[in-house]
Amino acid sequence: MARFQYLILMGLCVLITLPLEFVFDARVWRRPRRLAVALAPAFVAFVLWDLWATSTGTWGFNPEYTVGVTLPGGMAIEELLFFVVIPVCTLLTLESVRNVLSGRVRRPGARVR
Repeated sequence: MARFQYLILMGLCVLITLPLEFVFDARVWRRPRRLAVALAPAFVAFVLWDLWATSTGTWGFNPEYTVGVTLPGGMAIEELLFFVVIPVCTLLTLESVRNVLSGRVRRPGARVR
């Protein structure tokens, strides 16, 4: 089970934040081009940084906690997923908070005055 901890964590992050797309009208997944533009710079920077750090021995990935799929350069597939999942979850949260604070959507259970 330890091998799947990283993947389980990524899955839980998506599972917890995905409803924000619909409950608070976050519109992150429904705007794929905008999402790609938002993710691309950080994704490229962090993948390059990670590849450098892995190749120089600055850090590595414990095979006990990964499924064993390694990308060229020694990066675990879970790490690549991390660079997509966490920013998407962050954007879902940010857009939801913006929508609530701006009054575009009401908080569930909020009373109308």
